[in-house]
Amino acid sequence: MFVDQAVITVRAGKGGDGAISFRREKAAPKGGPNGGNGGRGGSIVLVAEDGMGTLYDFRYQREWAAQPGEDGGKKQCSGGDGADCLVRLPPGTLVFNADTSELIHDLRPGERVVIAKGGKGGWGNEHFKTSTYQTPRENTPGEPGESINLRLELKLIADVGLVGKPNAGKSTLLKALTRANPKIGNYPFTTLSPQLGIAEVDAMRKMVFADIPGLIEGASSGAGLGLEFLRHIERTRVIVHLLDARPDDGSSPADNYTAIRAELKAYSEALADRQELIVLNKVDLIDDPGERQSVVNALSRALGVREGRELMVISGAAGTGLKPLLHKLWTMLHPEGAGRPGWVPDAAEQA
Repeated sequence: MFVDQAVITVRAGKGGDGAISFRREKAAPKGGPNGGNGGRGGSIVLVAEDGMGTLYDFRYQREWAAQPGEDGGKKQCSGGDGADCLVRLPPGTLVFNADTSELIHDLRPGERVVIAKGGKGGWGNEHFKTSTYQTPRENTPGEPGESINLRLELKLIADVGLVGKPNAGKSTLLKALTRANPKIGNYPFTTLSPQLGIAEVDAMRKMVFADIPGLIEGASSGAGLGLEFLRHIERTRVIVHLLDARPDDGSSPADNYTAIRAELKAYSEALADRQELIVLNKVDLIDDPGERQSVVNALSRALGVREGRELMVISGAAGTGLKPLLHKLWTMLHPEGAGRPGWVPDAAEQA
């Protein structure tokens, strides 16, 4: 199950108390203080775990606590430090203070962040001895660990985000390009949660795709599934706007594009300015080549885009046009020259 929001409580461990102890041996009847210090309490550490893509685990485990430090012992023995508690989260998780709504940290891939520090251990009485104070009978307790209520909000990190109206073929395209296995059906809102997949241009070049549930008019205001999942394309570097060449409701691809673009802009101006590639899908459903080209030409004129540059024509189900699509997206992500030394475009990339 995909879960992208959760509220948890984290508690770092308390420091151990210092000990009060005196050396008592046959050869040293008046031995001095030897109470050891308490150990430090364990901290709460957030770890970005590659491969995680949901906050599902936090739906049932709401409290996370680290171990307390051990109390000090005799013979100047310090107590052991408490073990840290590792909270593994998907990369891209925003960590907020649930009480103040303050953003504490934006967890990036590979990061480890101490979010709540363990308490310091207390001093044993050996710490307080001086030349004039040789039998101290005092110690200090360990400090309490930090405790905080956190609100976790996941924003998936992907190179390419697939957007479009319901039934535009996003799940089919994701399955054709990657090893992802999303649910596919001939009805709207087949995809109920974002799906991730990795597409390989070749062994050296890979891209992460995110399939976002279908958007409808009013998505930015909460209609359909849009508002709940629009946040997941905020981190994508390129948006693929997928259009159905022959929509079942009789609408035109150009009108559908305009409607979804309006929702993206209403949600975020920055998102509306993101790099975009328009992709006309399901062209295999138009048998007549002349009619197919007419649909492409009409869309090009209506949106002021050029086929092969701002507009790509594919069929996710039939697998046509997918290699040129991947090469085009790679060059958009790596305009400096396809991202590897000595790269030379092959025939498919030049098409």
